[in-house]
Amino acid sequence: MNWLEIAKNYEEEFVELTRKLLQIPTVLEKYDPENIDEPFGPEIRQALDFMLELGKQDGFIVKNIDNYAGHIEFGQGEEVLGILGHLDVVPAGGKWDNPPFSATIKDGKIFARGAMDDKGPTIAAYIALKMIKDQGIKLNKTVRLILGCDEETGMRGVLRYLEKEKMPDIGFAPDAEFPLIYAEKGIYTYNFVGDQTDELVESMTAGERYNVVPDECIVVLKKELSKEFDSYCKENDYVGKIDGNTYTIYGKNAHGAMPFLGVNAISLMTGFLKQYTNAPFIHFIDKYLAFDHYGNKMGLSCFDKEMKELTNNLGWIRFNNGKVNIGCNIRYPRNYDFNAGEIKMKEIAGKYELSYVLDKNSIPHYVSPQDPLIQILLESYQKYSKDTTTEIFTIGGGTYARQLKKAVAFGAMFPGDEELAHQPNEFLDIKKMLVAIAIYAESIERLAGV
Repeated sequence: MNWLEIAKNYEEEFVELTRKLLQIPTVLEKYDPENIDEPFGPEIRQALDFMLELGKQDGFIVKNIDNYAGHIEFGQGEEVLGILGHLDVVPAGGKWDNPPFSATIKDGKIFARGAMDDKGPTIAAYIALKMIKDQGIKLNKTVRLILGCDEETGMRGVLRYLEKEKMPDIGFAPDAEFPLIYAEKGIYTYNFVGDQTDELVESMTAGERYNVVPDECIVVLKKELSKEFDSYCKENDYVGKIDGNTYTIYGKNAHGAMPFLGVNAISLMTGFLKQYTNAPFIHFIDKYLAFDHYGNKMGLSCFDKEMKELTNNLGWIRFNNGKVNIGCNIRYPRNYDFNAGEIKMKEIAGKYELSYVLDKNSIPHYVSPQDPLIQILLESYQKYSKDTTTEIFTIGGGTYARQLKKAVAFGAMFPGDEELAHQPNEFLDIKKMLVAIAIYAESIERLAGV
């Protein structure tokens, strides 16, 4: 079966469905477990309803799991192949050339927040499953396209799903890169908190999520430092703005798993403030967090030959009314000593009138490169990409694959593509996504076909 030629007949449908889904602004504003109809808000519920209604209209079996997640099902058999996508997106920070939820088409690309993370690939997987159905391919496994609602903020959706439904025996998440990701670093989020006051800084705000490099930092000062701030920005070629006693400096967004691709606005502002204040939290950031992507300053750095180095992202800060809260996100390889790292951070924080507080920890995920699941997926990728040289690899990002015992991240970004997840002007390439659809259809047929 030449799935690529078949996929070309679905191009218009893929574009239409993807744009409709992208135009729903599914940024989690507030998680409310008491709201049984919309625990993640009305927009995310709208996106879930959109996908389930689509599946129903196309003749699939669909199921809504407590408005936390859902699935679109085809095939039959005791074994389950899970394809795990998510409908939520990170905030659309930074400067966009087009409105981030307009799903603007230009030069064969669709620009929108979530284009590649993860709405475009989720629709690609849906089209692949529809092609399998339309071609009359018989399956001896149950295939479920699982739709989670809060992958970016805690994975509560898929965890609720797995409480209520059978865990798939095998699976893949179209939420990363080709050719295939067989392991994911451990991910944990933590905070430094404390009660502090300062004679200079009235408030300091930056960032929205642990897993995004903040591109803007705003401070309100009690003293006039406009000339000094202008000089600091000019000397370092930074972009800043002053409005009365409010000072803003700009960096560059990036995914928290790759903080080295961004420019952290908190680090930039700290470099200025440390010259004029004795506030313990400012000097703590400067000495142990600023301009350090690998945890070197806190003595946390480590390296594994497969999972590579530990990374640390300074994700956000809130300082106001004498309360300081600093949020960070570490991605760690399997040889990292988690307990020793916590001891170090507690000791360091205490010297600066701060306390270390663990938020969440998700241990590393690993599937052997020799597993048949990986071999079949890799062969499917190679058949349609014609790429037989790029090797499978590991990442610092976290996908739904880590929630299953045997699942991997599989596309939909191709080798050499620009990584714009969590950044402005995120886009998908329509022609490349047709190749991804063919790869997913081939994979489903080989993994679940009679």
